[in-house]
Amino acid sequence: MSKTSNFRVPLFIARRYFSIGKSFIKLLSSISMFGVAIGTAALVIVLSVFNGLEDLTRNMYMMHNPDIKISPSKGKHFEYTDALKNKLNTIEGVEVLTETVEDNALLIYKDQQKVINMKGVSSNFMSLYEFDTTLVLGDSYLLKDSVPYLLAGAELYKELSLRVKDNLNLLEIWFPKREKKVSLNPNTAFKKAYIQIGGIFLTEPEYDAQNVIVPMGFAKKLLQYDNELTSLEIRVAENYSIYEVQEQLKDALGDDFEVKNSDEQQAHILKAVKIEKFFTYIAFVFILGVASFNIFYSLAILGIEKKKDISILMTMGASQTFLKRVFLIEGSLIAFVGASVGLLLGYGICIGQQYFGWVSLGINSGLIDAYPVKIKALDFVMTAAAIIVITFLASIVPARNATKVIITENV
Repeated sequence: MSKTSNFRVPLFIARRYFSIGKSFIKLLSSISMFGVAIGTAALVIVLSVFNGLEDLTRNMYMMHNPDIKISPSKGKHFEYTDALKNKLNTIEGVEVLTETVEDNALLIYKDQQKVINMKGVSSNFMSLYEFDTTLVLGDSYLLKDSVPYLLAGAELYKELSLRVKDNLNLLEIWFPKREKKVSLNPNTAFKKAYIQIGGIFLTEPEYDAQNVIVPMGFAKKLLQYDNELTSLEIRVAENYSIYEVQEQLKDALGDDFEVKNSDEQQAHILKAVKIEKFFTYIAFVFILGVASFNIFYSLAILGIEKKKDISILMTMGASQTFLKRVFLIEGSLIAFVGASVGLLLGYGICIGQQYFGWVSLGINSGLIDAYPVKIKALDFVMTAAAIIVITFLASIVPARNATKVIITENV
């Protein structure tokens, strides 16, 4: 036989076994296809949900993480010298550069207090993030008529029952004095400053519960900084690559500074999502493996029921390899039909979730109501690869056993 007939004839026989009759084997094959379809659809849907959650996490943190952040590799702050400014001015693609100082401080409002992260920013901060889009109450300005204002997160606003533009009850912010002597008297051990709330922003709950934003002058005075900064935050121009600008900054600044893009600033969270997605993929592959037992039983029973047909084929000169190929193709047909239905079903459900939001998150986050999904071609490839491997493994033993049975009966 030619190589072409060595494939076409087994394919023809396998298709006949697959499509003809209403036997118990046909029922088992249908159950196998159904199991593969459901498992495939579930895997596609779950992977797409994890893609959506990863994008949601990235977008939520981008509301308060810059395209690029420069911070000292050692210590908490660095001196912002003219030499450093000149280096930064030579980098192409830097559209906005914001100076920041931040540290933990004690916030007191009426009879409540909380340790927060106070972030002082330069006047171009609003153009760095387009901050107006996150404002839910009050105004976004930090300085008006030489009066400083504070922006607080929505979670902190609710926790401390803050009031916007409350002239009668100003916020107190306390920070330890940078002196070597330690005093037990808080009035001498701490510097404190008064400020009122100008607006409330809504980004990400954990961030909103811990952070406040104040003018640079207010922060430097309280933290007793002169020419020091804790970081520089950069917005990259639209026609420039973030990664290329990042590499230029690394080369210019050397080892004294860490230069991180937005993903690297939240690497631990994105890594956790990816690890969870990987282990979920492995778990669902095992579920598909369990579903493939039906393929195993279908082929095993087919081998028993078709002993007479296989005996005739062997008499006509069919080899064991030829007969094994029949069973492998039969298993592949079952898996192919089930996987195709499953991939289409999973794709359809994901598209429906994107447009109609069928499944709700069950929480009123103010940012998103339904589970986010994002379809990636790689997930379909990974799912198809898993099905191919599982089908092949499930088909080998029944194919080998069927030919052995025939050989024994014809001795």
